Amino acid sequence: MSSEPEQQIGVGTPDAFQRLWTPHRMAYIQGEGKPTGEGAEDGCPFCAIPRKSDEDGLIITRGESVYAVLNLYPYNGGHLLVVPYRHIADYTDLTGPETAELAELTKQAMTAIRTASGAHGFNIGMNQGAAAGAGIAPHLHQHVVPRWGGDANFMPVVGHTKVLPQLLADTRRMLAEAWPR
Repeated sequence: MSSEPEQQIGVGTPDAFQRLWTPHRMAYIQGEGKPTGEGAEDGCPFCAIPRKSDEDGLIITRGESVYAVLNLYPYNGGHLLVVPYRHIADYTDLTGPETAELAELTKQAMTAIRTASGAHGFNIGMNQGAAAGAGIAPHLHQHVVPRWGGDANFMPVVGHTKVLPQLLADTRRMLAEAWPR
């Protein structure tokens, strides 16, 4: 009889790493909730969100043609999206007023995040099309991701897990209160 512990088949190779399991991310990985067509009736979450209350939809603010909403799968705490109400995929399809309001809400998002949490910097941008990494390519959205010095620690590198210190509902409330009026 061996003094080594019996290995279980299918549980992976033993190593020195601890595992932090995040099974809730499987919905994102498998594409649950991604739109199948051209609007809310076809499962587009960005068309459906504005019909919810701000709290239920995680909406931070509503403009005339765009709104700001927390990302359900944030890269960092406070990661939000600026989204046109109109279901369009390409930045070049925005009207002049939509483009201006998207830019203005992006500026306001930066101000609110700095006020609420003292962000040191930001990653701001859009992925245009599935080939460019857009998770929901049929509906344009711009990411506003706050960054802090040293926020890229060992957890994502070693544990493939992002540590977020606050629940989304609490983050939404904090940013809504800090949003410039």
